[in-house]
Amino acid sequence: MFKRFLLGALIIVCASASATAVAGWHEVDKVVKAFQHTKHIAGIDDVITEASAGKPQTILLMGSDKRSKNAIDVRRGAIGKPLSDTMMLMRLDPSKRATALLSIPRDLKVEIPGHGTDKLNAAYSIGGARLTVRTIRGLDPRLKINHVINVDFHGFSKAVNSLGCIYVDVDRRYFNNSDAYSKIDIQAGYQRLCGQDALAYVRYRHEDNDLVRATRQQDFLRQVKAQVGAFGLLNHRNKLLHIFSSYTSSDLDSRSGILRLLKLAVFSASRPIQEIHFRTKIGPSYVTTRPTVMHEIVTQFLGVKASTGPKGVLRPKSKSDRRRQRRQDLGLESAPGPFRDQALQAINQKVHVFPVWYPTKRVQGSLTIGPPTVYTIKTHGGKQYSAYRIVIKKNYVGEYYGLQGTTYKDAPLLSNPDGSRKIHGRKFNLFYDGSRLRLVSWKTGNSVYWISNSLLLGLSNKQMLAIAASTKHL
Repeated sequence: MFKRFLLGALIIVCASASATAVAGWHEVDKVVKAFQHTKHIAGIDDVITEASAGKPQTILLMGSDKRSKNAIDVRRGAIGKPLSDTMMLMRLDPSKRATALLSIPRDLKVEIPGHGTDKLNAAYSIGGARLTVRTIRGLDPRLKINHVINVDFHGFSKAVNSLGCIYVDVDRRYFNNSDAYSKIDIQAGYQRLCGQDALAYVRYRHEDNDLVRATRQQDFLRQVKAQVGAFGLLNHRNKLLHIFSSYTSSDLDSRSGILRLLKLAVFSASRPIQEIHFRTKIGPSYVTTRPTVMHEIVTQFLGVKASTGPKGVLRPKSKSDRRRQRRQDLGLESAPGPFRDQALQAINQKVHVFPVWYPTKRVQGSLTIGPPTVYTIKTHGGKQYSAYRIVIKKNYVGEYYGLQGTTYKDAPLLSNPDGSRKIHGRKFNLFYDGSRLRLVSWKTGNSVYWISNSLLLGLSNKQMLAIAASTKHL
């Protein structure tokens, strides 16, 4: 599955820039040379906008999709030239307190200049990076792209490994053993993901749609940035620069342009990532959005303004299911029995997280998926911690939430909570993503527990708090 994957670009660019900020001018020169040794993307100089010194820059992080010869659509002859697999816009603005990140759906219905209506990813197949940039700029006249970076997936895997792997809060089991899609076998639960597993996780599309997949990628980037600091990168900077120059192509070749970008990247390295939600409707063939909504999305992106509400709303496909949803009270229901059974199963599997907590409330229509995952978290330093995960599925594809318990009390995911709240005498730490609660955690004795929202943040803040407050233990 030879394809270029954009996530490595952000890892390597931010990593190199952060290390450069600490290491001094000699390291700056190394980074400049690494950029200059990347493969140059030809033919796009007239469609990108040169940024002035000290001004904001918008970078298109892009990947091309070359699939395995055994994939179904390859065997049927449906694939010729590679398609752009994933596209993200990153906004570095020195006047803002965050870095904006906007994933653009690959199946977005667009007008490709000179070629009519098609999916956005077809622009790369027709006219490469140049036509892709022209098509994205056509979404809104205010979108000016200053640089394009494209990274081979081998570079992504190597960069993740060089950083010592990344802790990820995996929402459910990811499995595929056929040649139709990339093979993967990752269990649910908080864990370290390394090279190929990390790549398979962020690429996964077997049972997901464009919206869920893009959100998973953004979540992975957020966890990378939270776990990897500038000082931690110093020992890895030479490896990262080699990976960057070997597996990346870009428009950057002039020293002055590279230095302007590096200055912004260094300035932004310590600032949080602000994910901008791309609000769409998912149809049978295309992902669509109204021009007024597109205008709002671009305004938020250029202003690095937090999006509110969930990252996306998945709706039932059939008319009968939609009628049932409208009739349904979209609240919580009491369900202590199924969750108590899950807790008992975890104990029977000899999980060493005591006591074992379980929720007694769930979103209406939710169901537990399989037995709980009982496993061991292995850290960078070789320590091992017991853990279990209860996975709960909502009504729609890609909507999984759940409860995690572990003896790993210092898990990186739980550092720097955004606030806390006492409910019925219990203290809960709160972790937000925009306006929505991403996690609600609590500690007892030698263990820590948390309720994870779905990737699309489909549970409201009240639902998250109520489910956390409903938890009991055996």
